[in-house]
Amino acid sequence: MTSEKLNSIKNNSKYQELVRKRSRFAWTLAISMLLVYYAYIMTIAFKPELLAQPLSEDSAVTIGIPIGIAIIFFAFLITGFYVYRANNYYDEMVAQIKADPEAQDV
Repeated sequence: MTSEKLNSIKNNSKYQELVRKRSRFAWTLAISMLLVYYAYIMTIAFKPELLAQPLSEDSAVTIGIPIGIAIIFFAFLITGFYVYRANNYYDEMVAQIKADPEAQDV
């Protein structure tokens, strides 16, 4: 691809909108994951007795284990949410950019 073609695509308003929306969404998901994980680690650091409580009186499994597993599932969930949105929303935007005569000038 020539540099003129790349510059034409980069200057396309639809491309700039795609980059802006996709970046904002990705940062939102990344920050939410960091907040969940950071809260878990800070709980381990400053209130370990909270997560050390057993699930039942005779259980060796503590509350911290299912919470940790839930954090892993949360990561899978937001990854799936990103993939869903990319396939159903961002791919349409990419198709519009490819079909846009403004991007085909060069």
